[in-house]
Amino acid sequence: MFKRSILPVLAVLGVIIALWYATCIPMNAAWTIQQLERSGETMTTTEHIVDSWSQERPRLPAPHQVAAELWDTTVMKSVTSKKSLVYHGWITLSATLLGFGIGTTLGVLLAIGIVHSRTMDMSVMPWAIVSQTIPIIAIAPMIIVVLYSVGVQGLLPKAVISAYLSFFPVVVGMVKGLRSPDAMQLDLLRTYSASNAQRLWLLRLPASVPYLFASLKIGVAASLVGAIVGELPTGAVRGLGARLLAGSYYGQTVQIWSALFAAAILAAGLVILVGLIERMTLRKMGERP
Repeated sequence: MFKRSILPVLAVLGVIIALWYATCIPMNAAWTIQQLERSGETMTTTEHIVDSWSQERPRLPAPHQVAAELWDTTVMKSVTSKKSLVYHGWITLSATLLGFGIGTTLGVLLAIGIVHSRTMDMSVMPWAIVSQTIPIIAIAPMIIVVLYSVGVQGLLPKAVISAYLSFFPVVVGMVKGLRSPDAMQLDLLRTYSASNAQRLWLLRLPASVPYLFASLKIGVAASLVGAIVGELPTGAVRGLGARLLAGSYYGQTVQIWSALFAAAILAAGLVILVGLIERMTLRKMGERP
């Protein structure tokens, strides 16, 4: 069973890595050709290929270069070093978790209000949808400038941007989940003279749990994106966004790619963590494994 599940993943991964190595050759060949034309020297095809995979500042780093940079900046550096991706990852993770908490709380409260109030359904939901049509890269500087002008600095401005991206999936998922009980179940509670609060607590919330966790998996990844985007307009010196900025300023493409992979690994870890909490929660609620 394990082999059946892992072999397709490894096969796809192998194809991606092979294509990546192949793409490095034409992407990085231009610089080598320019140097050869200036020096009048020549290279064999094999030497061209090896050179395209080992340049110090390539257009497209080879997989082993990114892996080596990841190893060096996570394992070989102290976690308190400003060159450590663990250090920068923790800064971004802190803003992510704070923003995710704010966005989730706001999303759940809005969803409960939308389900129980026709007025909120007609007024709040359209605005929530419209809010997601604004590019985050455009609104992030506005949020940071406004918050900085009133003395709010540190993690909170980034957390606000994270919350902005993460609350919408939670709203949509929770509204769908809270409305998932059928009319017969609701009528049964009415016959028992259950109040709106009792119907919410005993029926609607338990029914919404699977929808909530599906939304949280999307929301936590979006929250990480928001934290990274929030670091870009400020010229931050800490966080994964800061590593991306520093790499782009100095042409360190290997650093940029390693920071991107660190962000992807962090996002995957957060989604897996939410999945584990979901599994434990549903098992506590009586769902069969």
